[in-house]
Amino acid sequence: MRQPVTPPPRYWFLMKRFGWGWGPPVTWEGWVVFGQYVGLLSAASWAFPPDRSPPMFAGSVIALTAVLILICFWKGEPPRWRWGD
Repeated sequence: MRQPVTPPPRYWFLMKRFGWGWGPPVTWEGWVVFGQYVGLLSAASWAFPPDRSPPMFAGSVIALTAVLILICFWKGEPPRWRWGD
């Protein structure tokens, strides 16, 4: 009996060619996530100006970046170290 063919996963973020991590988005969903990340970073810089409230600004940048990294783990290629292969 033949097994049904499952399509390969559709990643929003592909691995970088060199090093560890992900490159720029490759799907529209990835670009939406990245655009929201940039928009929320600019909103955080307006809401918590770095010169007036550095801890709040730093905390918001760390939190937003952590969320982006979690989304990359969830919807991106599994990361590993690459030497250009």
